[in-house]
Amino acid sequence: MSASGTAVPATGGPTARCGVAATARGGWWGFLGSTVNAVFGYVLVALVTRALGAYGAGAVFTGVAAFTILCNACKLGADTGLVRFVSGDLATTGGHKVGALLRSAVLPGAAASTAAATLLFLSPWAATSLLPNLAADDAVTLVRLFAVFLPLATVTLIMLGATQGYGTVIPFVGVEQIGKPVLRVLIAVPVVLLAPGVLNLAAAWLVPSLAGFLIAFLALRRCRRTSPAHTSARDMAGTRRGFWAFAAPRAVSSVFDISAVWVGVVLLSCLATSEEAGIYTAVGRVVIAATLLQLAIRLAVAPEISRLLAVGDIAQGRHLYRISTRWIVLFSWPLLVLLTSFPGTVLSLFGPEFEQGAYALVVLCVASAVNVGVGNAQTVLLMAGKSSWHLAVTGVAFTVQLTVGLLAVPRLGVLGAALSWGAATIVENLLAAALVRRHPGFTIVDGGYLMATVTGLCLTVPSVLPVRLLAGDTAVGLAAAITVGLFTFGIGLWRFRKALGVHELVGVLRERAT
Repeated sequence: MSASGTAVPATGGPTARCGVAATARGGWWGFLGSTVNAVFGYVLVALVTRALGAYGAGAVFTGVAAFTILCNACKLGADTGLVRFVSGDLATTGGHKVGALLRSAVLPGAAASTAAATLLFLSPWAATSLLPNLAADDAVTLVRLFAVFLPLATVTLIMLGATQGYGTVIPFVGVEQIGKPVLRVLIAVPVVLLAPGVLNLAAAWLVPSLAGFLIAFLALRRCRRTSPAHTSARDMAGTRRGFWAFAAPRAVSSVFDISAVWVGVVLLSCLATSEEAGIYTAVGRVVIAATLLQLAIRLAVAPEISRLLAVGDIAQGRHLYRISTRWIVLFSWPLLVLLTSFPGTVLSLFGPEFEQGAYALVVLCVASAVNVGVGNAQTVLLMAGKSSWHLAVTGVAFTVQLTVGLLAVPRLGVLGAALSWGAATIVENLLAAALVRRHPGFTIVDGGYLMATVTGLCLTVPSVLPVRLLAGDTAVGLAAAITVGLFTFGIGLWRFRKALGVHELVGVLRERAT
């Protein structure tokens, strides 16, 4: 990109190398964080379920579900707004409006979360309705405990969104994906050994929010040293209007996004049993772990896409979207094939009763294959400023999920909840991909994408399927399938490394090592 904003070729020039390199570096950090998050999240779920059983674990994770949904609602879309507007402002003005953006984002989020926490604290009927199978006093205490930490967690997410706008994923990874998950396990272990209980383990999940808030504040203050300290009143008023014109639709769509993950837990708790809610939580944890690379790339690609669109470099933005999607498909689809082939064995690690969720895991893996197949289409839609379009997409998907869930959960339990989430996932991602193709004109299918499909899917399925048929859904079969799959995948990865864009990932690592 020249100073005048003329686009360079999509696959060459300093801007191209910078955008891909920044995404690759951020993706590696995000992958590390997502891996740690998945491992320690898995350990925490295993600790809670083994200490309390599916029934008690269902109560804890129903509280976690309600807390997470409220937290994402109360941030009012401000975290995503800061990712987009801070990165764009840094690219165009050097950061003159960052101060105004922060004030516009943090204060409303703090006020909304405090009001929600107060209302929740003073409404015992909400607790007994959410947790009808728990003793009334315990339900009220549990919900009030979550309410106390709600403002802190909400403001933390908003501040971390601002640090992402500065082009670094390290604070978010350090707080949300490494710090909190690790601390939760470290606190939960002695609690399980000395005083296991629903309230104590809920507190173990919440307490790390204090450290997270402090680290996010210090990280943002460090980032702020690089941008101007003052903004004029006129700039502040205009910035506030533009920011909330984008963030308001995102505030609603973010609720739909997070509800997609947790609404199944709430429906099962209210319409089925806490035991099934606990099983479904374990299934959801596995599915999220399977898509961790997509989540990692999303953290890194969002500010880069926003920066490129802000300066008018559509060609490089298109290239970045395509190559990042290629990486996601390449490494995610083989893992989903393994999980679909051996669902009972994977879930048995939580305990024998969790094998009931095997069919649910298969359903969600199929839906996740569609999800990773379109890459981070929804992120591109948001970074292009189309938050109202994104709201429409997530609104349709949430309607599908709620409708299917209300019909299927009472009859099918965990499988019904999975069917509702899977249907919503497919609808949401296909709609987002269609809209991204329309504006800003981003597509994913090219020679590299087709090669990633061949390597990640067409080579993996024929190598894993015979093992599954011969050994069955067993630990031995899973181990053999991983061995054979890795061998086949490794050959394909090496053979087509240039077309797949793997050489660019390796190049980034070599640059950092020298």
